[in-house]
This record gives sequence, C-alpha cells and structure tokens, in this order.
Amino acid sequence: MFQLLLAIIYLAFISLGLPDSLLGSAWPAMYQEFSVPVSYAGGISMIIAAGTIISSLQSDRLTRRFGTGKVTAFSVFLTAAALFGFSVSHSYAALCLWAVPYGLGAGSVDASLNNYVALHYESRHMSWLHCMWGVGASLGPYVMGYALSGGAGWNMGYRYIAALQVTLTAVLFLSLPLWHRKQQADMGTAQTEESGKTLSLREVIHIPGAKEVMITFFCYCALEQTSGLWASSYLVLRHGLSADTAAGFASLFFVGITVGRALSGFLTLKFNDTQMIRLGQGVIFFGILLLLLPLGKESALSGLVLIGLGCAPVYPSVIHSTPEHFGAEKSQAMIGVQMASAYVGTCLMPPLFGLIANHISPSLLPVYLLLILALMIGMHEKMLKKVKLGQSGVPMPDQVMWRQLKI
Repeated sequence: MFQLLLAIIYLAFISLGLPDSLLGSAWPAMYQEFSVPVSYAGGISMIIAAGTIISSLQSDRLTRRFGTGKVTAFSVFLTAAALFGFSVSHSYAALCLWAVPYGLGAGSVDASLNNYVALHYESRHMSWLHCMWGVGASLGPYVMGYALSGGAGWNMGYRYIAALQVTLTAVLFLSLPLWHRKQQADMGTAQTEESGKTLSLREVIHIPGAKEVMITFFCYCALEQTSGLWASSYLVLRHGLSADTAAGFASLFFVGITVGRALSGFLTLKFNDTQMIRLGQGVIFFGILLLLLPLGKESALSGLVLIGLGCAPVYPSVIHSTPEHFGAEKSQAMIGVQMASAYVGTCLMPPLFGLIANHISPSLLPVYLLLILALMIGMHEKMLKKVKLGQSGVPMPDQVMWRQLKI
C-alpha cells in the first residue's frame, strides 16, 4: 500500500517539473502572437516566482491545517487550472493574471511534498524524486515541441500538460487515505506534521542555523540558475562556439544534474546528507576551476558537466537533512522559507550577472560562480555548527525525537 503512495509521489515530482520549462520553450511563438517584446517573458516569470515565494512561506500553515495530501492535490489542481488559463489566453494581461495561480500552486506543493518525503522516506528517495523532477522538466519542451511542430500551436501544448495535471489531481484525491495511513504507521510523526504551533517568519528566522540555511539555499539556486541561463552565452562569447552548438553543449549542464541525482540515490546508501552536500560542493568547485583555467573549449564543456553533477546532490540532501537539523515539528516551516530563499536567489542572481556581462565581461562567469559557491560552503558549515548542539549546548529535543522516529 505504501509503495503505491511512493509511486504516486514519484508521479507528483514529474508533474512538478512539467510546467517549469514550458514558458521558455513556447515564448518564441507566444510573444509574436501577442505583439509584445521578447523581454516580456521576464514579467510573467517574475509573477510566477512571486506567487511561489508567497505560497512557500504559507506552506507550514496550510499543511498543518489540511495535511500534505490535500495541499498537494489542490496545488496540482491550481496549476492545472493556470495552465488551461494560459492555453485560452488572448492577451499578455491574461497571461499575467493566470501566472498568479501558476506560482501559488507551485510553491505550496513543492514545500509540502519535499517535507513529507524528508520526514517519511530515506535520502535516496529524495535524490531520485528530484531526478524525476528533471525528467518532467525535460519532457515539457518535448510536449510543447510536439504541439508546435504538428501545427496545433502553443495553446495545445499548454492544454496537453494541463490535461496531464488534471489526471494527476484525480489520482491524488483518490490517494488521500494513503497519506494519512502512512503518517499513522510512522510512529506518531503525523502529530509533528499537522499539529502544534504554526511558526511565523520572524520565529523561523530566529531558529539557530535558519539564516545560514536560507543563505545556503539562496546561493545554491543562484549558482544553478546562473549556470543554466548563461552557459550558452559564455561558450559563444568566451570560446567562440556557434549559437546552436553552444545551446546543445549547454544542455549538458542539465543532463549532469539529472544523471547526477539518479547516481546520488545510490551514493546515499553509503554517505549521509552532510557528506553528500560536501561531495557535491567539491565537484562544483572542480567544474568551475575547469571553466576558469585557459584550457580551451573542451575544458569548459567538461566543467559544465561537472558543475551539473556537483549540483545534483546538494538540493535534495539539504532538504532531506532539515528534520534532523531542526526537528520534525519545525521542518515544514523551515523547508517553506528555504524554498522561498531559493526562488529569491533564482530571481535576483542570474539577472545580476547579466549586468556584469553587459558592462564588464561575460568571461567573469566562473569568478561569479566561485564567489557564490564560497558563500554557500561557508554558510552551510556555519549552519552545521549552530544546529549541532543547539543554543543550550545539548542536542535539541526536536532532534532527539526525530532520530527516534526516522526510518
């Protein structure tokens, strides 16, 4: 029975990835139809990100009140409605309007589902589930490409994904009893998830180690998104590759993340979350070093793959370690603010490098990534020191309880 629930969660993670890459793949066809500048995609992306940040911060309150299963099901339904809204939109203003539920649905399900997996399943499942997100993010453009190449238009591409989300919504609502039974079976963990005090943002920030882990997440997503967005331009402007060749090679970064997360699931059988994070950071460092050294385009391409491989274990391992570091009762609130910090990093840091590339040089990409990595490593290590003994010099009660409950 619980294996069926795990399979449904895997499907939910694929569902999380499907909409994330649609706007980028559809926008070349969309902006011409709406007669707006190509840069207007940034406005829609910002609205989606803002909604995601807001709903991530509310995930603790929503999950305690309704439970992970209901929050996940309703959030996927909200995303499906937004995707259908995109498909019937005939103006840029309508797209902006539908971008609001698009973001609100994504943030709640992301934070709530990640916390549920961190509480109830082992680290390898977190890595493989995020690998499934990569599968979904990769499939989205293929579905949109199928619609565009078949003459159906971008509208049908959104509609296809919306139909898949509606189907998953139905499966999630039918599976609601499984979520509750799983919680009851896990030795009382349900009480720490859906009961107790809802923490305000101020209270969360004052938890020892919270600010450091928020900055860690900010830096990770800043590094990942900056690498993904600017890799192609860096290869063109720094190493003289053609635009189409650079685009193909830049995709190796995302391949590295997806393959790396599949491999990370097996490595977690030997290494704990902290070791996996440090391993990933080390691989990222060597990848950036290959970009930085003047060894030619082959070195740069190898560096991109290594950066992707290094990124693979960091995100899922930081999330999975949250209940152990901060206690099961606080984990939903902590993961919510971590997600919000991640999206802030995604919004701010790639455009900031764009300004640096425009006014100074795109060759500074490896230096920019190295500075972000150094801050991420420093904050993660500082967080570990703070949560190791807690404020009183002894293990915090929440952490003791979590170790007793963890499978």
